[in-house]
Amino acid sequence: MRVSVLVLDGLFDSGLATVQDVLQMANELRGELPQPPPAWELTRIGSRGSVRTAAGHLIETVTAADAPPPDLLVVPGAGPKQPAPLLEWVAAPEREPERAELRRAREAGTPLAAACTSTFLLAEAGVLDGLSATTSWWLAPAFRQAYPRVELDEGNMLAHADGVVTAGAAMAHLDLALALVRRSSPALAELTARYLVVDDRPTQAGYAIPGHLARTDPVVSAFERWVRAHLDEPLRMADAARAAGVSERTLQRAVDRVMGVSPLRFAQSIRLEQAAHLLRTTDLPTDAVARRVGYENASTLTTLLRRRHGTTPGRLRG
Repeated sequence: MRVSVLVLDGLFDSGLATVQDVLQMANELRGELPQPPPAWELTRIGSRGSVRTAAGHLIETVTAADAPPPDLLVVPGAGPKQPAPLLEWVAAPEREPERAELRRAREAGTPLAAACTSTFLLAEAGVLDGLSATTSWWLAPAFRQAYPRVELDEGNMLAHADGVVTAGAAMAHLDLALALVRRSSPALAELTARYLVVDDRPTQAGYAIPGHLARTDPVVSAFERWVRAHLDEPLRMADAARAAGVSERTLQRAVDRVMGVSPLRFAQSIRLEQAAHLLRTTDLPTDAVARRVGYENASTLTTLLRRRHGTTPGRLRG
C-alpha cells in the first residue's frame, strides 16, 4: 500500500507524526495476524525540496512526479488555526501547486484523506463538492459559509464519502490513521488501537463549545444568550426571536446557516453542555441536573447524552 503524504509549510508536527507512527505500528504488528494486509510504504511529497513545520523542523520531500503512484494521498493539518487567516491561506496563490495535486489525484481516482485545517484545502480545491465531510468543530461556521457545496457534519470525528475520508480537530489525526488501517484490516486496526491505548471516539460533539460557535453571528449569539438564560424552561421560539430582535423565520435561517442545525438542536447542544458541566462539578442528583437544563427526568437526559455525545451521567461523574 503506497501512501503519499502531502506536507505543507506550517504543518502540524503532531498530525504528521501521528499518521506516520500509527502506520508504522500497524506495519510492525502485521505479523501477529494469520492473513496480514500489505505493508504501508510512506512517501512525503511537496512542491519544494523541503518544508518547515509549525515547530520549525525541516521535512525533506520529493515531488509528486518523482514519487511512486500512490494508492492513497493523505494531507495532515497545516496552516492557521483561526477561520479568517485559514481561508486566506488555503486560497493563496502559493497553495495552487497543492490544490492542483489534489485535483489530479481526485481525477485519477486516488483516495484522499485529510484532517483538521487541511479539510479546508480539499474544499478550496473543489474535491469535496457534493460530498459529506467534517472538520475542526470551531471552524465549522466558517467552513459551512465558505463551501456551501460540501455537506458538513462537524459533530463527527470522521466523515467517509466516495473516495475521501476527513477527520476533525488535530488529535483526530489518530482516528484518521486508524481508519486507514481499518480499510485494509479491521483486525489489525483493533490490534493497533489496543497497543496505542486508543478508545473509539465517533464524535467530537462533546468537545464543542456552543458559545464560541455562536459568536460568529450576532443573531445566533443573541439566541444562545437567551437559551442560557432560560435553560430550565420550555423552548419558545417566538420569545427567543423577539429577544434577538428578528422574526422566527430569520432566526431559523441564521442558526441553520451558521450552525447547520435547527434552533431546537442548537438549544439542545447548549443544554447538554451545561448538564455535562453540572455532572462533572456538582453532587446534584441526575434528575435535578436534568430539570435545571429543561428536561423532565434523568432518563431523557441520559438518552440524549448517549445519543449526542456518546457518554452517560455516570461516565461524566467518573
